[in-house]
Amino acid sequence: MVSLSSVYEGGLRCRATHGPSGTTLVTDAPVDNHGKGESFSPTDLMAAALGACMMTIMGIVAERHGIDLTGMKTETSKEMTKEPPRRIASLRTRLTIPLSADHPQRELLEQAAHTCPVHKSLHPDIDAAIEFVWAG
Repeated sequence: MVSLSSVYEGGLRCRATHGPSGTTLVTDAPVDNHGKGESFSPTDLMAAALGACMMTIMGIVAERHGIDLTGMKTETSKEMTKEPPRRIASLRTRLTIPLSADHPQRELLEQAAHTCPVHKSLHPDIDAAIEFVWAG
């Protein structure tokens, strides 16, 4: 179990602390929802977590098979619903992998991305499409 704590600092800003490391991060409400947009919004963190989780799980699998994924990148576009209740409508992720499209472990690596815990935890109403770009 990991303990995380958060403090509301006012002005729609929160500071979260990761218990084990003491690392902190700040969230801010987005401009389109009464905030200043000076930092990640809580839903932005979900988008960032999705990309980081997929790359982490792929990295674990790649290390097991002696594959170097240094330089792999994600871009996730987040869309919010237009009607209430306000929620994430889509998190579309493009994974750019620095390997050739004919890499013998391509299927294994793509499957790893689909099994990341964040992706598996998303509500089924969220469009969470993944595009793989093999750029080696």
